[in-house]
Amino acid sequence: MEVSSWTELTWMLKNHNSTAGTPCMTGPCNGTLSPQPSTPQFSLGVSVLLALLMVLLAMVTILGNVLVILAFILDRNLRHRSNYFFLNLAISDFAVGAFCIPLYIPYALTGIWHFGRGICKLWLLMDYLMCSASVFNIVIISYDRFLSVTKAVSYRAQQGMMSNPVVKMVAIWVFAFLLYSPAVLLWEYISGCSVVGEGQCYAEFFNNWYFLLCASTLEFFVPLISVTYFNVSIFHNIQRRQRRGSIQYSESPGSSSVSWRFCFLLRRGPSLSETEDSASSSMRMKKESLVPESSSPSRANSVTPENDFSVCARARSKLHHDKKIAKSLAVIVCVFAICWAPYTLLMIIRGACQGKCVHPILYQITFWLLWINSSLNPFLYPLCHDKFRMAFMKILCPKKFAILRSGSC
Repeated sequence: MEVSSWTELTWMLKNHNSTAGTPCMTGPCNGTLSPQPSTPQFSLGVSVLLALLMVLLAMVTILGNVLVILAFILDRNLRHRSNYFFLNLAISDFAVGAFCIPLYIPYALTGIWHFGRGICKLWLLMDYLMCSASVFNIVIISYDRFLSVTKAVSYRAQQGMMSNPVVKMVAIWVFAFLLYSPAVLLWEYISGCSVVGEGQCYAEFFNNWYFLLCASTLEFFVPLISVTYFNVSIFHNIQRRQRRGSIQYSESPGSSSVSWRFCFLLRRGPSLSETEDSASSSMRMKKESLVPESSSPSRANSVTPENDFSVCARARSKLHHDKKIAKSLAVIVCVFAICWAPYTLLMIIRGACQGKCVHPILYQITFWLLWINSSLNPFLYPLCHDKFRMAFMKILCPKKFAILRSGSC
């Protein structure tokens, strides 16, 4: 009888607990509220200083990425297949500065979310979407540069196909949405309760270590490994071409021993005897040019010094261009790794210890590093790309641009 009564009492307690937690499918989880992830309140002077810095970061992010978008719209020279991915990156970074940062500033300073639960969901959705899209855009930019350097012939053959970059751009946004957005929108409905307290705004999976590890692998570790592989492959390809004498022009056929010889002359500079040989050779070419074309049927297929110099000049120009691509890509990727690695690692550690082993201020610093990346990207374009530099000058300094353009003509 005692066993029966104990079993019945246990069943009643379990039934009471289960029904007590389900009147509202999205109500709070009793006893499971996580510590607030925002920073504590600051003194007035510190709050004013931080507010000014945050507003400045938002303005720099907005204006820098607006400049990139305007340059792409106004300058036809930028409407290259690969530059569409830079446009996609600028759009995502602009949304970070225009929407995500301004809404977060009061929350970061006061520790209280003032805009309601609906705006909180929208802010979380936009923040995760834009940051993920920014990462995937960097990956696709690296991949595009990788193809242009290592598979130049096939890459040039697809220059006129605009459907290819458009499909990739759409795929970036779809994948970025699927990575976090379903969890942001549906987590509390699937779990049956919410761990986010009143006046707070963070994702329901904020302390779920397994989800954070899986999402971080797709959002940071896989992209970092990918862009590192693309960078290493590009540098290896350039070094291999330099060892061969920099004489191949994008896998083009027709290189001969004469072409090799002239390319080496271009690289190291001809000696006096070689110059005399070249001069006498060119005199012989002029004499032969007086002979009717019918008397030399193989002339069309012969390799002339003029063609040699043209091929070598193009090869050197191509190699120089690929070196600039490699350097610019390395800068963008390094900045990405520096801005994203601390937050990603700290987020995983924080999820594993349920937020008890990471100081909130340290978490906030790494969190802001993500947004600093969005503000730095527009400045990396003119630093690494001549076409973007000229387009920015055309918008910001039209008189100086006109002088440079008239001087080049």
